[in-house]
Amino acid sequence: MFKRAGLRTKHGFGRGKWVTLPAMKGLSIPVLLLTLAAVVPAHAANPPAAVVSLLTQAQDAQVRGEIELALRMAQAAIVADPAQTVSYVALGDIYAQQGQAEYARSYYELALQIDPQDAAALKRMAGLADTTKAAANTP
Repeated sequence: MFKRAGLRTKHGFGRGKWVTLPAMKGLSIPVLLLTLAAVVPAHAANPPAAVVSLLTQAQDAQVRGEIELALRMAQAAIVADPAQTVSYVALGDIYAQQGQAEYARSYYELALQIDPQDAAALKRMAGLADTTKAAANTP
């Protein structure tokens, strides 16, 4: 039975006692979910096996010089799990290595939209900024 002040439920087996649980405040659940999301971000978990496999294939293709295949594999990793920042960083890395800084920057920024404190994305963005400044200062 629901009461205005809380939840009335039977506690124990058979002829258990009825107890009244205190009512939760209206924002308790959303606040809890936001707190958990801040403490355990989605990217913190290990990437799924499919994402790891696709990124490994992308890296192998890149080493072999098959850049188009590497790009497709990294893109497939993003499609497989869009919440994994590692996939965006990997795709940005491929573009950066090909000298396409704007594409690389856009994927690092996407990773930072998912996790503003992603160390790899922050490091790569700083590296791009340094490279851009160095290129601008070269006569």
